[in-house]
Amino acid sequence: MAETFEEMLTGGRPNSLGRTGEVVERVLEQPARFEELFRCYESEDEIVRLRTSNAMKRIEAVRPDLLAPYLDRFIEDVGRIDQASAQWTLAQLFDRLSPDMSEKQKKSATALMQRNLASHDDWIVLNTTIDTLSKWAKTDAALRKWLRPRLQRLSMDARKSVASRASKRLKALGSP
Repeated sequence: MAETFEEMLTGGRPNSLGRTGEVVERVLEQPARFEELFRCYESEDEIVRLRTSNAMKRIEAVRPDLLAPYLDRFIEDVGRIDQASAQWTLAQLFDRLSPDMSEKQKKSATALMQRNLASHDDWIVLNTTIDTLSKWAKTDAALRKWLRPRLQRLSMDARKSVASRASKRLKALGSP
């Protein structure tokens, strides 16, 4: 019996991507298996979920059309996962897949990222969320208004990367 994607993504050093590349190759060769990979987000193993997120970004770079039909599930299902790697991946995927989003999906994705920006403490989640929300705020006055005070607060963050990113994005948004 063939190994499942979850089995392939399990084990090895926790700070490595293990067999993620192999899983990506299989999905690209057999797109019908994308659902199996997506279900790996349900794994009890946080390393499997981390590697699933990495695989999603790699697949999106080559075949965004495989992810677009899953936008609602990314927002609703992956959005509920309390794991930094899942949340920073969502911010990146939302940015890249925004042309494929309906207005309702973009509104839900925005609300999810606003929650993350307001309540998450992981520096990568904050930086990727700042990037995506700042891009979206350029064409959304209400989001710009909401985002400015949060960027001002984060520009004082003790972590240099967060403070610097927030300051740069605040400056790029211009004056109110």
